[in-house]
Amino acid sequence: MTARDGSASYFAELSRDLLGAPQKSTTDAVLGRALEVVRSSQHASVTMRRSGASQTIASTSDLATECDRLQHELGEGPCVDAALEQEPFVAGDLDGDPRWPSWGQRVAQLGVHSVLSVPLSTPSEVLGALNLYAGPRHAFDRDDVDAALIFTTHAANALGTARLVTGLQTAMESRHLIGVAQGILMHTYDLDLDRSFELLRRYSSHTNTKLRDVARHVVEHGRLPTTSSS
Repeated sequence: MTARDGSASYFAELSRDLLGAPQKSTTDAVLGRALEVVRSSQHASVTMRRSGASQTIASTSDLATECDRLQHELGEGPCVDAALEQEPFVAGDLDGDPRWPSWGQRVAQLGVHSVLSVPLSTPSEVLGALNLYAGPRHAFDRDDVDAALIFTTHAANALGTARLVTGLQTAMESRHLIGVAQGILMHTYDLDLDRSFELLRRYSSHTNTKLRDVARHVVEHGRLPTTSSS
């Protein structure tokens, strides 16, 4: 059973596999499955939007990474447009495509003539884009685009879930670290719970240091970084 069949059961199984992947390998699973779903593709990458800019977080080859890098360097290209405009972009003759004249000629010199970029978005946010590259001209047809659109729905959900879980784990770890630091300060300075937190918060604010970093120093050294702020 393949994506070309348009089978609901195929994509249901694919979604389970992506969601079940360990957090650190979710992106790798997405890339591997992308090449399987869109068989015309030879290289793939995932770009994510961070602080208003796109950044490649993983790819299947150095060639895909270089194609992405050139987009970031030149400020033009399908993955940039797909993430911003939230629609797919496909091209099959890159060295003559007027949408990305500089980028298209550069990647064509690398042997890439076809690209398919599809936004990765959840109902609440745009995460980035999935970029598929191929050497032959006009490698991607309408079926490839349709399959990629269905696939990225599942891929975005998996990536969004992995990021949410990672964020929650980071928050829980920070909360635990702060709690341990409060206990140390309570014992060292004979403070109650509220005053120990206020001491951490005040030092964090005065030194422009993240609260969890202040707490980590207290846990590692048994005191605040300097005694002048205590």
